Amino acid sequence: MFPFLKYKKYYFLLSSILVFSSIFFLFYFGLNLGIDFAGGSVLRVEYKEERPPIEEVSSKIAKVGLTQFSFREMGQNGLIIKTKDIDPETRAELVGIFLADPNVDKDKISFEKVGAVVGEETKKKAIWATILSILAIILYVSFAFKQVSRPIKSFEYGIATIIALLHDVLISLGLVSLLGKLYLTEFSIPILTALLTIFGYSVNDTVVVFDRIRENLRKTGKNFEEVVDISLNQALTRSVSTSLTTLFVLVAVFLFGGEDLKDFSLVLIAGIASGTYSSIFLASPLLVFWYKRKRK
Repeated sequence: MFPFLKYKKYYFLLSSILVFSSIFFLFYFGLNLGIDFAGGSVLRVEYKEERPPIEEVSSKIAKVGLTQFSFREMGQNGLIIKTKDIDPETRAELVGIFLADPNVDKDKISFEKVGAVVGEETKKKAIWATILSILAIILYVSFAFKQVSRPIKSFEYGIATIIALLHDVLISLGLVSLLGKLYLTEFSIPILTALLTIFGYSVNDTVVVFDRIRENLRKTGKNFEEVVDISLNQALTRSVSTSLTTLFVLVAVFLFGGEDLKDFSLVLIAGIASGTYSSIFLASPLLVFWYKRKRK
C-alpha cells in the first residue's frame, strides 16, 4: 500500500505553486475577453485555394484604419477576423477588401456583430452560473455526507470539495490567461462551458474518493489517517482509469477536431488532469490536515 499521506506537504507545495502562478497570470495578463463578453465584430472569410499569409491579410485590414484585431484559422482555407466594434462605413470597407480578392469565395463571407450590452449581460449570467454552481455543490456534498460526523463534520467534506474545485478552475483560468498573452486565445462561451464542465467532473471525482472514505469509516476501526490512506489506494485505479479514458477522447478532439474546438478541448484537458490530481492529492489530505489540527 502506497503511503499517500506521508508526502502531503509536497502535494500542498505543488498545488500552491500552480495556484499562485495562475493568480499571477490572471492579475498580470488578465483574460483576453472574446466578443461574447466584450462586444465586437467578427468577419468570416473562406478562400477558394490556399489561405494567404497572415501578414498579407494584416496589411489589407490596416488600410481601413483598424489597429486592434486578431486572427483565427477556420478549417482548411477559412479565416476568422475579430475586431472591436466598428461603424457601418468601416465594415463596408473591410468586407469590400475581401470581396475584391479573386481567391475569396464570395458566397462564404459572413459578418457578425455583438454589442457591448449583450457582452455585459453574458458576463453577469456567467458570474451567477458560477456562484449558484458552487452553492449547489456545497449543499449537495454536505447533505450526502450528513451521516458522517466523526471524526470531522460533514460540511468539512463540502469545504474540501470546493477548495479542490477552485484549485482546478484557477489552474485552468491561469492557462487561458497565459495562452491569451502568448497566442491571443480568447475567453469565450465555449471556454466558459469547459470550465463549468470541469466543475462537475472535479466534484464527481472528489466525491467518489470521499464516498470510499465514508464506507471504510463504517467498516474498519482504524484511525482516520489510516482509513484515508487505505481509501486513496482503493480509489486510485478507478479514478485514474476514468480520467485517462476521458483524456484520450479530448486529446483526439484537440489534435483532429476543428480549430474552434482546440481551445475548448485544451482547457478541458488541463481541468480534468488537475481534477484527478486534486481529488487524490489535495482534497483527502486536507481532511487529514484538519483532523490533526483538531486533535492538537
